[in-house]
Parts: sequence; C-alpha cells; structure tokens
Amino acid sequence: MERRQRGVSAGLLLLLYQISQVGLQNIPSVTLGVLVLNIFLFLNPLRPLSEVCLSVNEAVHRKNWQRLLLAPFHHADDWHLYYNMISMLWKGIMLERKLKSIWFAYIIAVFSVLIGVVYMVLEVLLVIILDDPSYEMNCGVGFSGVLFALKVLNNHYNPGRVSSVFGLPISSKYACWVELVAIHFISPG
Repeated sequence: MERRQRGVSAGLLLLLYQISQVGLQNIPSVTLGVLVLNIFLFLNPLRPLSEVCLSVNEAVHRKNWQRLLLAPFHHADDWHLYYNMISMLWKGIMLERKLKSIWFAYIIAVFSVLIGVVYMVLEVLLVIILDDPSYEMNCGVGFSGVLFALKVLNNHYNPGRVSSVFGLPISSKYACWVELVAIHFISPG
C-alpha cells in the first residue's frame, strides 16, 4: 500500500493543467473544494497510506473508524489522483450546477462515508461466500467509489445521454462500467 511518491509529478502537473484549462472561475465551489482537499492531502498526507486505507480488519476489528473518513481523500499515486480528480471535475461541474452547492456538498459527505461502509460489507460477504479470511485484510484508498455513485446520480438526472470514453460513444448508463474497466487497466490496484 506504500506506492505513493511525494511531491510534484507528471499526473499532478497534468491535473493542474486540466484545471487551468477549465478555469477556476468555471468550477463550482464545492467541486473546487474537493479538488483542493484531495490535492492538498496528496501533497501533505495526514498519515502513511497503510494507516489511512480502509479494510474490515482495521475499521471493524480494530475499531479504527476514522479510516472511513480518511481513505476516500488519499490516493495511491499521482495517476490515481489524476484520474479520480479529472472525473470529479466533470461530474462535479454538471451535478453541482444542477443540485446547487449545499445539496451537492451533503451528497459528497454522505457518499464518502457510505461507499466505505458498502466496501466493507462487500469484503465481509466475500469472506463468508468464499470462506477466505484474506478479504478482511484488503485495504483501499481513493475517491473512485464516490465518483461511481456520482456517475449513477448523473445518469439519473440526465437519462439517455451518450458519453465519450477514450473517444468511443457509449450510453451513459454503461459508461461508468467502461470507465471502471479502463481505470483498472490504466492504473491497476
């Protein structure tokens, strides 16, 4: 879980370039705040990744519940941060304008914790179904779960849209799954 390097890197520079191309004045306040928080914590992590990642073992058995709050806002490396924050930028611009900032901030806060709970429930189910206790040790960080929840919400508010994923037109209701597979191959782990 210690893949992360500190400091300015290619993924971070590309992210900052993309944000500058959109223009700070064009990014709604909550979306901008989420971007800034994630970049800040990437450059100045509160703790090493092994101490903020979310797992059943750490959160449930050791009762280290703060990981529910910390894990979504820490990233394994600069490319993990880049892909998540580019996705947040576009989803945030669309949804925050539609839902307004206060409601969008509430949704981000709820999704940030709820996704961690769902992750742990799924890991416990894998332990039970596969009779393999190693799933309790799987430890994850990042904002991806929140982004997939936002994608579902965006699809709800904008049904029938077509998204472009790597230049391919794909129905928006399937685009989140294509993004998930693409991100897995581009930045595994």
